Amino acid sequence: MGGEVNLEEFKEMLISELGTEQAFTIPICGGIPVYESVVVSWIIMAVLILAVLLLTHDLKVLNPGKLQCALEYAVSFLNDFTRDSIGPHWKPFAPYLGTVAVYIACANIIGIFGLTPPTKDLSVTTALALMSLCVIYGAQFRYRGFLGGWKQFAKPMPLLLPINLMEIVIRPLALCMRLFGNVLGAFIIMEMLKYLVPVILPAIFSLYFDLFDGLIQTVVFVFLTALFTGEGIRDED
Repeated sequence: MGGEVNLEEFKEMLISELGTEQAFTIPICGGIPVYESVVVSWIIMAVLILAVLLLTHDLKVLNPGKLQCALEYAVSFLNDFTRDSIGPHWKPFAPYLGTVAVYIACANIIGIFGLTPPTKDLSVTTALALMSLCVIYGAQFRYRGFLGGWKQFAKPMPLLLPINLMEIVIRPLALCMRLFGNVLGAFIIMEMLKYLVPVILPAIFSLYFDLFDGLIQTVVFVFLTALFTGEGIRDED
């Protein structure tokens, strides 16, 4: 009986943790609820803005410091990755991919600091996937034109048109569910470890689930977004 009671307690605790809690309500228009994932996203945004201001306030053309060299290397790496993935029209997409990468990385690993990862909320990962959807197909029509954008769905043969049209839904859904599922799965495993072995194991596994796995999911999301964008606008002729 004791084991059953503990199991039921764990189930109730896990269900409550999986829910997205409402942080507060903005008292306008009948009350606008603001959820915990939004508040944590605001915190991440504020930290990133402050970090950018601090890291870029004293840039030098001559004799740059080690920190500036590291930042320039990171930007060069991002530019090279975007150029290789997207092709000649890479430049407008590098800032978006870099920004999304930094946000998702911070959102995934913020659990180390005791905050709930915003990417555990399906609405957050859905919004990120829809943003990438706009980038992928917006670029396709922007650089190929209206007719050229639609013709792209008929490649490599018109017979594949229905399948290629389905990808408009499948691609963002895959981006969304891959990110959400991995973060949610890691969160559930960590909660189980904290409940069953509350001392040592959670700290060890946190390095993998909150840090390593979180960074891997960031790379996958950004890589697939760049790959899909490149497929739509890369000149194959």
